[in-house]
Amino acid sequence: MPSSALLDKAAKSKYMDLKTFGITQAMYIWVDGSGQSLRCKTRSLEKEPKDVSDLPVWNFDGSSTGQAEGSNSDCFLKPVSMFNDPFRGAPNKLILCEVLSYKMEAVETNHRQTCAGVMNQVKEDHPWFGMEQEYTLLDVDGHPFGWPKQGFPGPQGPYYCAVGTGNVYGREVVEAHYKACIYAGITISGTNAEVMPAQWEYQVGPCEGIKMGDHLWMSRFLLHRVCEDFGVIATMDPKPMNGDWNGAGCHCNYSTEKMRLPGGFDEINNAVEKLSKRHNYHIQAYDPQGGKDNMRRLTGLHETSSIYDFSSGVANRQASIRIPRHVGEEKCGYLEDRRPSSNCDPYTVTEVIARTTILNEEGDVVLKLNC
Repeated sequence: MPSSALLDKAAKSKYMDLKTFGITQAMYIWVDGSGQSLRCKTRSLEKEPKDVSDLPVWNFDGSSTGQAEGSNSDCFLKPVSMFNDPFRGAPNKLILCEVLSYKMEAVETNHRQTCAGVMNQVKEDHPWFGMEQEYTLLDVDGHPFGWPKQGFPGPQGPYYCAVGTGNVYGREVVEAHYKACIYAGITISGTNAEVMPAQWEYQVGPCEGIKMGDHLWMSRFLLHRVCEDFGVIATMDPKPMNGDWNGAGCHCNYSTEKMRLPGGFDEINNAVEKLSKRHNYHIQAYDPQGGKDNMRRLTGLHETSSIYDFSSGVANRQASIRIPRHVGEEKCGYLEDRRPSSNCDPYTVTEVIARTTILNEEGDVVLKLNC
């Protein structure tokens, strides 16, 4: 067990209550070279920032995060979104940043820049997104939290949206994370226990445009920080346990203004038709490994579609695209793309959806999943 998990968390509280005499602590947060993990560091500011324009660009050693070579290692952190800090309290801030190279250009895993460009192009369509982030809690030994160390819990069935000892694993983490998101200013809209024990989901949205990616990434950071305090791990692995156990996704609910208006069902069907013609292109964009992570999850079993085939249907949780039943009845609303993996980059997911359904980009790719 890591020594940090053994530290007395309560001992820290007396220090956190000390006065800081007008100093604001700003924690800069960014996506590292893996495209999945987050990094952070803190600086002192002489006054509380009111907007990201008040925040200075900072730098870090990109060779230690997989984003630069050691011989030219400086990378830059450009603040793009600011949130309240639920761990240090007011007036301290959490700062989401883009990573730029020494040339002040986006590094390979900075997908926010191109996403922001697309969202600016489609802003008149008012695209809304809501993403359902699934994750699994693990003990420090990497075994699912609460599972027998030398075996397995009972089969799936009693755990989804469950209540009661023996059915729920880790609710303390979930409740703390929910409150932390609300305090931070994240548009979190709900949470529930998932089908596999120790697996949970929370929903972020609806968010318009680039805000979706900003809020989901920051919510992930908060989840990992909350897990630090409880001495557990949150994994976004799309298939953390082999066998007859559900995987983890990040379903993306999506609509444009026309879809949400009365009679918008035709617009929804048009979007589904466009998505059907670029299935491989989207699969490639829906996990950091170009589809290889999702291949373990999208098997056609455990409430998933096949990674190789496109499908859609009303209230069908084994389809690529699900149309909620009430949307089918009301003839307007939104669609749910169930293909994105739990470890997807929300900037990439929302960008390609907008490219296909609003900008009408065409053309598919050949998947190379077995290479």
